[in-house]
Amino acid sequence: MKKFIKIIGSVAAMMISGQIYAQNLDIYKNIEFKMPQVVETSFPANTVSITQYGGVAGGNVKNTEAFKKAIESLTKKGGGRLIVPRGMWLTGPIELKSNINLHLEEGAFIIFSKDKNDYPLVDVSFEGLNTIRCQSPISAKNANNIAITGKGVIDGSGDAWRAIKKGKVAESEWKEIISSGGILSSDGKTWYPSESYKKGFESSSSFNVPDKISKEELKTVKDFLRPVMVSLIGCDKVLLDGPTFQNSPAWNLHPLMCSNVILRNLTVRNPWFSQNGDGVDLESCKNVLIYDNTFDVGDDAICIKSGKNEDGRKRNMPTENVIIKNNIVYHGHGGFVVGSEMSGGARNIHVSDCTFIGTDIGLRFKTTRGRGGIVENIYIKNINMINIPTQVIGFNMFYEGASPVLEDGQKKEGNKAPEKLYPVTEETPIFRNIFFKNINAINSYEAITLFGLAEMNLKNIVIEDSQFDTKKALTIVDADGIQLKNVKLKYSEGTGATIYNSKKIDLSTVKFESVNKPFIKILGHKTGAVLLPKEISTDKAALSISTEVAEDSVK
Repeated sequence: MKKFIKIIGSVAAMMISGQIYAQNLDIYKNIEFKMPQVVETSFPANTVSITQYGGVAGGNVKNTEAFKKAIESLTKKGGGRLIVPRGMWLTGPIELKSNINLHLEEGAFIIFSKDKNDYPLVDVSFEGLNTIRCQSPISAKNANNIAITGKGVIDGSGDAWRAIKKGKVAESEWKEIISSGGILSSDGKTWYPSESYKKGFESSSSFNVPDKISKEELKTVKDFLRPVMVSLIGCDKVLLDGPTFQNSPAWNLHPLMCSNVILRNLTVRNPWFSQNGDGVDLESCKNVLIYDNTFDVGDDAICIKSGKNEDGRKRNMPTENVIIKNNIVYHGHGGFVVGSEMSGGARNIHVSDCTFIGTDIGLRFKTTRGRGGIVENIYIKNINMINIPTQVIGFNMFYEGASPVLEDGQKKEGNKAPEKLYPVTEETPIFRNIFFKNINAINSYEAITLFGLAEMNLKNIVIEDSQFDTKKALTIVDADGIQLKNVKLKYSEGTGATIYNSKKIDLSTVKFESVNKPFIKILGHKTGAVLLPKEISTDKAALSISTEVAEDSVK
């Protein structure tokens, strides 16, 4: 009888394994490029609980040493699963080691300490630059086979780290924030959590390290040096499956130079006003799956990066072989984003079956001169969007760090294309071969903006079988080889399309639908080979062609 049960158990295990294998195969269906299957994690049968190492629930006792001892004990056994039971577990930083699965049972709530003394300054990479920040609440470096799983919640206590702008919260919230302590900026429009943060902000000319003071003085401004919540550097076989990650000091999840990464069944949350409150920033990683997740964050939601400027080019590690499927994004500066730190390049990325609800920009591509890097072979399809307050699809190759939705006191200068012609060098970014299919958006502001560079046009951008119901329609600047095939643009304001210094533009199968008569503007001495719908190309009242443009190049 025991032998029979053992056989049945083995068969059941094989069936479960087969189901999992089939699911993994399904994620690779209809992918436009070849990539290896992502290698999943697998752990020894060893299991321990945080309570076995002095862990105390309740949220009043720091469990930093208990987590450290439990991980060390499991490591000596060859790895295994560290259980965090139901309850509130206060702790300082947790460092994961190879073959460790940090598993949060349902009802488990890890909350990280607000005491900045628990987070020493360390060498890191942030926003694509080699820099110094506080140690991350959760980190792993050069680890192999690691996971964070379960149905619990991980909270980074980001409210103790972040500044808040007055224009981003209600008056009642602002009064509550001020009464909690901290300090105001000289103009009274920004609240800082401490004098240390304020000093760091005033000593910095960038988002990264205060460069107006010496390295030795950094400890006096460490409150300003906010860490990402989950920092995974140079790791192979990484699984995040199940938990809620929320309230991060800066970015939420940051896999950097990792391989064989799977992010699934996650809820990633930050207050909508949280500066640098990104969801996941996938940087210089390869062979990655991101699926069945929900994001509601304060900055970009799902973001592809690969280093910034010279640091990124020297690293020379593109983000590549990435599948992103079946994710929901609520608030965020972008639903799916490439850039702006993409100096190492990005290629072979598939995005499909996602829903963006109220995201500032839907599909967002951003860079600027000085970055360099090549972004190519991006395939995006089956995306549904509603209530997008700016662009549904937006390319901006002269992005300067501004939010797409202007905040109190922000200016628009960074969004104006300079006329000066720059030479093409290693610092010139290249975006090409990017394909969109079945993109649908309603109740949104602007359908498509394609802003390239005069010296390096956007190249070979194809949008097909898509519908946009927006206030404004289409703008194309400094682009080469743009095709809109079987696209419907329903809009209520402005022109149907404005085309400037662009060539090989095919809009011949676009359906322009407006409350007013559709109108197309074509400008710029470099513009040529523009194909328009027949009903517009033959109607002089529907078409404005600048004297700089050869009329026979517009058909």
